[in-house]
Amino acid sequence: MRAIIELTRGSGNVFRDIGRANADVEQARAILAAKIIRTLDERGLSARDAEKLTGVAHSEFSRIRNARLERFTLDRMITILEKLDGEVEVRVTFRTRQKAMQDALRI
Repeated sequence: MRAIIELTRGSGNVFRDIGRANADVEQARAILAAKIIRTLDERGLSARDAEKLTGVAHSEFSRIRNARLERFTLDRMITILEKLDGEVEVRVTFRTRQKAMQDALRI
């Protein structure tokens, strides 16, 4: 018996691929959360240690670690990252959805 595997190329944004309304914002939050978690891990900081260092409640770090990001705005997450890691640079690129999909489909 042979298994048939169907592959579908994603757009580069899993939230868009599953049809979420605010896919780009959710993707940006996920990227910022990953950077915050990576910084905590690299510095060996617990949520309590991070609270002492930044003044941000330990419960917020726990929410980020558990990917409960719906309560966070992008600017709040950037501020948390700044308090942990210093300078943060954000770049925003605007493209039409059609152009973004065309770019994603290029091999």
